Amino acid sequence: MGTVRVGILGATGTVGQRFLQLLEQHPQFTVTALAASDRSQGRPYAEACAWRLPGAVPDAVRGLVVQAPEPPLDCDVVFSSLPSDVAGPVETRFARAGYRVLTNSSSHRMDDAVPLLIPEVNPDHLALLDACKQTGGGFIVANPNCSTVMIALALAPLAARFGIAAVAVTTLQAISGAGYPGVASLDITDNVVPFIPEEEEKIERETRRILGSLDAGRVAPASFAVSAQCHRVNVVDGHLAAVRVKLARAADPAELREAFASFTGLPQELRLPSAPARPILVRDEPDRPQPRLDRDAGRGMSVTVGRIARDTVLGHHFVALSHNTIRGAAGAAILNAELLLARGYLKV
Repeated sequence: MGTVRVGILGATGTVGQRFLQLLEQHPQFTVTALAASDRSQGRPYAEACAWRLPGAVPDAVRGLVVQAPEPPLDCDVVFSSLPSDVAGPVETRFARAGYRVLTNSSSHRMDDAVPLLIPEVNPDHLALLDACKQTGGGFIVANPNCSTVMIALALAPLAARFGIAAVAVTTLQAISGAGYPGVASLDITDNVVPFIPEEEEKIERETRRILGSLDAGRVAPASFAVSAQCHRVNVVDGHLAAVRVKLARAADPAELREAFASFTGLPQELRLPSAPARPILVRDEPDRPQPRLDRDAGRGMSVTVGRIARDTVLGHHFVALSHNTIRGAAGAAILNAELLLARGYLKV
């Protein structure tokens, strides 16, 4: 089993359950502490949690007693899936107490001292933590919004090879992204909801930060404009984005396809346990990607891209899809932790 002891904040929620599922056989991390809201505290996890994922509660955590999401916890690294309205101050208290916090919540994503990390895209942003690395102190590392992950990952090879001048994206987002119980059945059945609170703003600002550059110890956001429109659709898992992009130099669709298909990053070089062999998979069929068929690509960690073609307004368009609770949430934070461990930031 793993040697790094980890705790899960928000362990009974949708993303908390996904953390436990993905960490069950992890070679580097062992779950030693679980924390959640008042109504779950003081009970064994198997009793406190209404398990919503396929299969059973992992045996190793069934008997762990759920605690309050406050330090101290019996762990060295904390994965946080707390609701954004409570996550910020709680995560700050853990970092100040010396814990390494890997958060899926939005509270700290735009903080100057917090890397907003996609390991294949901007591992150099870990330099923001160098002061903490030298002192052994606590810190926070955030993974992006569940749609931003796939959008920024898909744009990264285009930005590197051609430059980007502007992006317009329309998302069709799965209901699991709203947590449980999420969207009322009478609202989403036979319907599309063309509004997700704060989602468009997150995509627009987070994408530019992830694809930005370090400048004097801070991240200077990328200069191109990003416009997003977000919709909730009646799909359980798998967010889809229709992306239109204006490149800084002319390119053929075949060049975009090759840029997507050949893209790899540091996680693949380091062979990190959760890293897919190919972070971007290209489908050439005219009707792919589709959530039901493609969300589990690369064990849920690959982004699938298709419909690559010329666009009469911005120059090029394509469709991207990823699993929103794996690559877009728990799996993203775990991959971040694996990179931190490989780079010496999680010494315990």
